[in-house]
Amino acid sequence: MGLRANPTYRQRRFGAEVRKLRERAKLSVGESAAVMGMHQSHISNVESGRTSLSAERLRRLADEAGDIDAAYVDALTDLGQQSGKGWWSLYRHSVRAPLLDFAELEAGAETISCYEPMFVPGLLQTRAYATAVHRGGYVEVPRSAETAAVEFRLERQRVLSAEGAPRLHVVVHEAALHVSLGGRQLMRDQLLRLVEACHLPNVTLQVLPFDGPVPFGAPFTVMMPPVRELSTVVVPHVENSLYLGEVDAVHRYAQTFAKLAEAALPPAARHAKDTVRLIERLLYPLL
Repeated sequence: MGLRANPTYRQRRFGAEVRKLRERAKLSVGESAAVMGMHQSHISNVESGRTSLSAERLRRLADEAGDIDAAYVDALTDLGQQSGKGWWSLYRHSVRAPLLDFAELEAGAETISCYEPMFVPGLLQTRAYATAVHRGGYVEVPRSAETAAVEFRLERQRVLSAEGAPRLHVVVHEAALHVSLGGRQLMRDQLLRLVEACHLPNVTLQVLPFDGPVPFGAPFTVMMPPVRELSTVVVPHVENSLYLGEVDAVHRYAQTFAKLAEAALPPAARHAKDTVRLIERLLYPLL
């Protein structure tokens, strides 16, 4: 099998975790190759995500590393054996690779924590809102690419109703709910969609109000699979989104999200001032 020219995020992350195991075992590339019965060049290609590693060899390396959590080793083994194929594979030639990586992460997540200061999060957008976001964006794209991007975003939303659906916790700044992307009807339908989302059993939606603390400026999403050591933070960018898998980075962003959630309005409609009541107040003049 030839080397991968453009490994996916999952493949690069697997390689990075293999390197962590090797470093924890205090082995050089050559020494780890001897332990696993491989050529040294093969190890380097595994760690860069350009080729795979068998489950048996991975477990040999984990044994050398010492007291490693069994659940982590099992999850890492599974990560390395996954085909990477899913519904997103149908869009391989029509949307950018980072979007495919994002959808694959969502599909494997147990919890998703998302902060958005200026837009309604993609998992909760209506078709009209998603179309307006892509059509009115700063980067011009052909209409065919725009259509594919919108369809891809709507397809992503199926993860919330799939078997084993993740828990989604969203904090969105009130500013995002005032932006009129395509007229009153569009925003009315989008706000109604958010009210509906507030009642989904696996969705928690909170609004950070204008009269609250100064918001965190950049959007980000924390994806946590069942084994937390394999979590990822995604910070979107026009060119290349930032994918962070280091434990310390994930912890910092998780703490930041917890502070944002603490400062935001409570989600349930049981308080004099909460998320649902604020959305309903914004809805009133649009009806």
